Amino acid sequence: MFAEERQRLIAARVAEAGRVSVTELAERFAITTETVRRDLAALEQGGVLRRVHGGAVPAESASTAETTLSERLVQHLPQKLLIAEAAAGLLESSRPGSILVDAGSTTEALVDVMLQRAAHRRNGARQSGGPEQVIITNALPIADKLAASPAHAVHLLGGRIRGLTRAAVGPETVDAVERLRPDLAVVGTNGVHAAFGLSTPDTEEAAVKAAFVRAARRVVVLADASKLGVETLVQFARLDQVDAIVTDASPESDLAAALESAGVEVVKAGPE
Repeated sequence: MFAEERQRLIAARVAEAGRVSVTELAERFAITTETVRRDLAALEQGGVLRRVHGGAVPAESASTAETTLSERLVQHLPQKLLIAEAAAGLLESSRPGSILVDAGSTTEALVDVMLQRAAHRRNGARQSGGPEQVIITNALPIADKLAASPAHAVHLLGGRIRGLTRAAVGPETVDAVERLRPDLAVVGTNGVHAAFGLSTPDTEEAAVKAAFVRAARRVVVLADASKLGVETLVQFARLDQVDAIVTDASPESDLAAALESAGVEVVKAGPE
């Protein structure tokens, strides 16, 4: 295969997956990692992609780049559904009475699964007679979905609504979170990096996420493979502030080692 054709296929793979590793590309095209790095350098020079540690992401994935919530809802959808199912199982096993749910497309997918499972239990032979589960969120779409659920008591945090993500942000939101001590926080992220930890492009969103992490007794992060190894502009948590991460791919060796060192449980969604 000529280099030009291979580079075209690499660019297509990066655009499709959102993030690819050097190792994956070397195995996919039966070439050395050095050849992959040369291809990635050529594609980066042409503005097609951006190299990151251990791989590459699309060119528009800069530290401050963000997509709208509606765009995120359809990106990596199969992976997010797998993560949502795995996270719902994790929540059911720990049975938290109160949960902080962060804004985002993957956390919204989790809420969809939670509602489906609650409806199934109500319609099944075994009825749930336990107390309502308290859900506290800064996300308008999530609060709206939960509002009619008899299995959940939903509390919407106040603040300025950020149009891009439809999330409440600002000092009012952070202050409200700091007065809480929930059993669990489920947090989304734009990047999970071995050295930089968890990050997101917007400073106000980062402040709310950081408050979620500080407030909860246990923190679970949801991140599809495109977020692994990525750094965005604002750090909101160190890895050692997280209890578990639910993802659809095995982290690269450096990130896997950092997660293990920080005592973070990695829950891989989907088939082994």
